[in-house]
Amino acid sequence: MKFFYNPISTYSQKALMALLEKGVSFEPQVVNLMSPEARTAYEAVYPLGKIPLLVDDDGTLLPESSAIIEFIELRFAGQGTRLLPSDPRAAVEARRWDRFADCMLNEPMGKIFFDGRRPADQRDPAGVKDAFATVQKGMAYLDAHLAKNTWLAGEFSLADCSAAPPLLYLKNVAPYESFKNVTAYASRLLERPSYLKVMSEAMPILKAMMGG
Repeated sequence: MKFFYNPISTYSQKALMALLEKGVSFEPQVVNLMSPEARTAYEAVYPLGKIPLLVDDDGTLLPESSAIIEFIELRFAGQGTRLLPSDPRAAVEARRWDRFADCMLNEPMGKIFFDGRRPADQRDPAGVKDAFATVQKGMAYLDAHLAKNTWLAGEFSLADCSAAPPLLYLKNVAPYESFKNVTAYASRLLERPSYLKVMSEAMPILKAMMGG
């Protein structure tokens, strides 16, 4: 299998974390999103140009991070960390928290992160304000849930792969130290070898982007 991704893309990180948790062998294909030539070459593989993308051994193209994780759980169910519970209701809960992490954490985080890197005359203060409000609402909800739960949906799952990447970025663009349960959860994520591996690849690029 080939896995097309970019180390600083949160959706790439989410799927990569899952691949590492499952212990799946794959051929990494890093896509340089800053290079027009690289983008053109990648769009020859996947015309929509979105990352991440998993290409199965039979040539099947599988985009979208959540779908990638569900696919590898089905195909490699007998190895590594189980990322989707076998119980149907528990599986729905994992999928629900996956969507929560994408919609209430990752999407508004992206708005805040990238808006701050635009020229002043191209920024969207109202949109950023709304994004901050969404994050705060999401954090409060998440903090209450984590007061009684170690992971988002019982055991470590798809949902935690989804939450880990935006929490790393939010620590810098919308700090959440006041949410003690979320902070403790982020520390637990830091103990996962898969998360550490993902961050070790991403951090040098992020530091260079931020001038430090």
